[in-house]
Amino acid sequence: MFRTAVFAGLAAALSVAIPAAAMSGHPVKPSPQTTAAAPPVEPEALLIKTLLAINNNQLDAALSEVENVLRAYPNFRLAHLIKGDLLLARSQPLKMMGGAIGAPAGRLADLREEARARLVRYQQERPGDRVPRNLVQLQPEQKYALIVDTSKSTLYVFENHNGAARYLTDYYISSGKNGIDKLREGDKKTPLGVYHVTSSMPREKLADLYGVGAFPINYPNEWDRREGRKGGGIWLHGTPSDTFSRPPQASDGCVVLTNRDLEAIRQRVQIGLTPVIISNSIEWVQPQAVSGLRQELGTALEQWRHDWESLSTERFLTHYSASFRSGKQDYRAFAQQKRQVNAGKQWVKVKLDKVSMFLNPGKERLAVVTFEQDYTSSNVTNKMRKRQYWIKDGATWKIIHEGTA
Repeated sequence: MFRTAVFAGLAAALSVAIPAAAMSGHPVKPSPQTTAAAPPVEPEALLIKTLLAINNNQLDAALSEVENVLRAYPNFRLAHLIKGDLLLARSQPLKMMGGAIGAPAGRLADLREEARARLVRYQQERPGDRVPRNLVQLQPEQKYALIVDTSKSTLYVFENHNGAARYLTDYYISSGKNGIDKLREGDKKTPLGVYHVTSSMPREKLADLYGVGAFPINYPNEWDRREGRKGGGIWLHGTPSDTFSRPPQASDGCVVLTNRDLEAIRQRVQIGLTPVIISNSIEWVQPQAVSGLRQELGTALEQWRHDWESLSTERFLTHYSASFRSGKQDYRAFAQQKRQVNAGKQWVKVKLDKVSMFLNPGKERLAVVTFEQDYTSSNVTNKMRKRQYWIKDGATWKIIHEGTA
């Protein structure tokens, strides 16, 4: 009775299929395109080990696994619920997780969702040598990149390996109460896009809600503003002191980690440099696919630079989309200005350095390219950090937006 009651409550009632290999106590074998799953963090390990113990009618072992985690993390509410179910199942059958009479339905629904999300995270195979298509090129000073998959309640950490991304680890996260694709202030949604960490806020300057610290990101970015998205105050932050973790969709739009996990990524965040890409679905590809895209975009960028130096304004303008806009300038105004400026030049030299390239999450093929630009001409010299948005127009990449970064 114990096995059918509690195991059904923790697994079947969560709509999560536990692999047969896991139920037999054997590791799940990876597919040919992946490597074996990384050693799970404590929460996922807790759920799987507890389920295995329940499946084998090992009540004492299941309780032991739960109590080990509660000793380390006494504010882990999901662990308390599992322990309560295990104790209650000694005296009565349970049809679902948290099935005790009179239990608060709303709070239990949140904990069931967290259990489901963590079980799914445990079962998913880690990327191994695969990479997200979004991470096209990291510039030399960007040591790490963070990419969030809201559908998997997961934040992945990648390191810079000669410009290419290499998987390091991942963490459970919570995102917006009302889902994704933030449009306005107060909609309690998490934005989708390519962002960067702008600052670090220590615990002593924050309310307890934000835990041990926070890393604000630059939402709304240039593309968000162009598309009419509004609001602000989107951070990566921790959890309140009385809470180990939050349900998968529980924030007002921020990306929330456990305090332990936020401390772990703190050493890998560079203010003004670390990219944070937030997506609802990551396309995992082999490194060769990203290398090809890197070369394609790099060639387009170099040809743009070369045509600028040539002082052939019409050739230079072929790199811009008819939908181009920068500030208050549309394509027509921009083209007119460039013709006037180039008419007064005898020569132009443009040097690009520290180039990063990322694909923006979304339906359109939109690339975010950031670089340091050293411009010298017969009558003007300047240096700036520039960000361009390139869109695929048929078989050609064209600039649809640009400005300072």
